[in-house]
Amino acid sequence: QVQLVESGGGLVQAGGSLRLSCAASGRTFGLYLMKWFRQAPGKEREFVATIDRNRSRYYADSVKGRFTISRDNAKNTVYLQMNSLKPEDTAVYYCNKDSDWGQGTQVTVSS
Repeated sequence: QVQLVESGGGLVQAGGSLRLSCAASGRTFGLYLMKWFRQAPGKEREFVATIDRNRSRYYADSVKGRFTISRDNAKNTVYLQMNSLKPEDTAVYYCNKDSDWGQGTQVTVSS
């Protein structure tokens, strides 16, 4: 089981930016396929972005061009840079590896 700890959430105005971090345990982090999901109030959890061990990236259409996923294998950390934030980006953001999930970090975008 991999331990995942997210950080970096907060309150930001529309158009602003935030960077989320997810620190992972394990000695083979560089091999992990890492993902970000989010869950807004009253909605199902949805996929946001993923990055594989070759740093190939894939994004949900709703965030493409605004969000960037990256990883630092030396720090066992995956990031989600979020720019041009919109009120509809408000959600709890979760880091994921296979069946392992972090506790989530709240992102609130005010209009």
